[in-house]
Amino acid sequence: MAEPTIRAAGALLWRDGPEFAVIHRPRYDDWSFPKGKIDPGEHVLRAAVREIEEETGIVPRLGRRLPTCTYPVGERTKRVEYWAARPVAESAFTPNDEVDELVWLPAGEAEARLSYAHDVDLLREFLRGPLHTAPLVILRHASAGEKHAWRDADELRPLDATGRAEAADLAGLLHCYGILRPVSSATARCLETVLPYARLIRASVRTDAAFTVGDTSPEQAVERLLGSAGAPMVVSTHGEIVSALVTGLCKAFGEKVPDDPSLRKGEFWTAHLTGRSMAALERHSPRTTQP
Repeated sequence: MAEPTIRAAGALLWRDGPEFAVIHRPRYDDWSFPKGKIDPGEHVLRAAVREIEEETGIVPRLGRRLPTCTYPVGERTKRVEYWAARPVAESAFTPNDEVDELVWLPAGEAEARLSYAHDVDLLREFLRGPLHTAPLVILRHASAGEKHAWRDADELRPLDATGRAEAADLAGLLHCYGILRPVSSATARCLETVLPYARLIRASVRTDAAFTVGDTSPEQAVERLLGSAGAPMVVSTHGEIVSALVTGLCKAFGEKVPDDPSLRKGEFWTAHLTGRSMAALERHSPRTTQP
């Protein structure tokens, strides 16, 4: 039986210049980008942020998704999920057993310093795309019980126990992207889904009829979304609206629409946008670490 794949997450961490954070690991005597194994039950977004903090002392904000690197490690395969990332907060680097040196280098010097071809490829891929992107998150509200079992006005239907747990998990996942402006459908279940995140970043949630089922149309929802594209934002909305938003966003930026643009409850799409392009699109669930 084949050994299970080793799953890891990390980032190409950069700052204005641009300069890139390259770390030295004494155990292997190599130079690479920050990364590490995903803990059992840990979400890949949280793992990427945690590993950067542990190895560099830098609190990052994740940017666009970069290609996944897969390579052999002995008789096993290692799969590393990567993002571009920018520092939000930085403390003095403290050498440790895993990482004893961190240097910030311009692209040419970073490429020459890196020990592995897959890291060089990752750097070159990043440089082919836009440096600065803004995350736009389309979020389907978390679990809210069965509609047919709710006897009051549908806009008052709240999250159930599963949904409340999902909303709490989503707060930390969304925070991996930094500060996003929270916008919601004007229904209890959508508001409650994004409320823990809004509390975390000390922001208020703006409701918008354009994203509220029964008060909008797919065309209106897409028009409102495109009018806000370019600013970091999370939109908490309904399953009936999600597919139209994702499809409209992809078509507006000339990108292929995903085979299944819909979402399960509590899942979200993150589009990484510039003023004129969509640099990446990724899908996540609060309940899994994403295979």
